[in-house]
Amino acid sequence: MECRLLQSHALISKSPVEKPKNIVYFDLETQRTANDVGGWDKKSAMGVSVGVTYSTATATYEVFPESRMSDLINLLCRADLVVGYNIRRFDYEVLMAYTILDLPHHLPTLDLLEVVEKAAGHKLPLDSVALATLGVGKTAEGLDAIRWWREGKMMEIAEYCCFDVKVTKLVHEFAMEHGELHYIDRFSRKQALKVDLAHTT
Repeated sequence: MECRLLQSHALISKSPVEKPKNIVYFDLETQRTANDVGGWDKKSAMGVSVGVTYSTATATYEVFPESRMSDLINLLCRADLVVGYNIRRFDYEVLMAYTILDLPHHLPTLDLLEVVEKAAGHKLPLDSVALATLGVGKTAEGLDAIRWWREGKMMEIAEYCCFDVKVTKLVHEFAMEHGELHYIDRFSRKQALKVDLAHTT
């Protein structure tokens, strides 16, 4: 299944930080909301509709339906570094319904939300960071993906998830190159965040 993604200008990292050989960017969408399963403490019951990865080793995106969760987990386990946004506290928790592994402790992970939260002092959504940093926002919301799941629109979910992976990759590359990210504050002002990716895994 091909990911038809919006094209962005390539960002070439000139950071002195040595990049791992195989970075895997990762995101997933769920079948059910937190309300559907009885609360945010039951993420493992939310179910995966689609998972998407981008591997720098192969320069390819790969889409994983629920029937291929073991393949997805194996790919993540082979990564030198897994990069995502809120993956420790959300994506991994959902994915652990399909494995005996304790993914947050098993996988070498860079969670960009944790980096942003440390720099800003509070959490910021990916859309806020991407829009201010790259001028590119999300194309939909997680609730849209759940509605598409119920309607059987797997291509829409895959394309949306692919775009989120693409945005995460570009945000990471920007941070590697410039040592900073941007966001829009509550007064609609663009703010800069100094980030250090050398001590985050």
